Amino acid sequence: MSIIGIGIDIIKKSRIKKIKSLFGNKFAKKILSNLELKKYEFSKNKIKFLTKRFSAKEAFVKALGTGIRKDISFKNLEIYNNCLGKPKIKAFKKTLKFLKRNNIIKKHISISHEKKYFCSVVILEN
Repeated sequence: MSIIGIGIDIIKKSRIKKIKSLFGNKFAKKILSNLELKKYEFSKNKIKFLTKRFSAKEAFVKALGTGIRKDISFKNLEIYNNCLGKPKIKAFKKTLKFLKRNNIIKKHISISHEKKYFCSVVILEN
């Protein structure tokens, strides 16, 4: 296996707070998968939830080197935690097909934050 992409994203929590205040839940519906939306609805800290997901998905598309485009959609990416709490990435639909077509088989992610800032790093392997 070899590394084919590394992506990093850092975002200020206040940026997502401003977007949410302007657009309400439209932003959440645009960037979250169906399962993430359900979790978001029950989340006690919605801004933190959105900021983590947005940062992780931005780092992912940077690692791909594609950005968001017709085959790559934030809604078709899901950030979840395994039984030990480790963050993981799951792809669906056209995004999953794109990964398979490009032989991307391993996805590693790390998410960190402190009061104002959230940071994510993604490493992709083939």
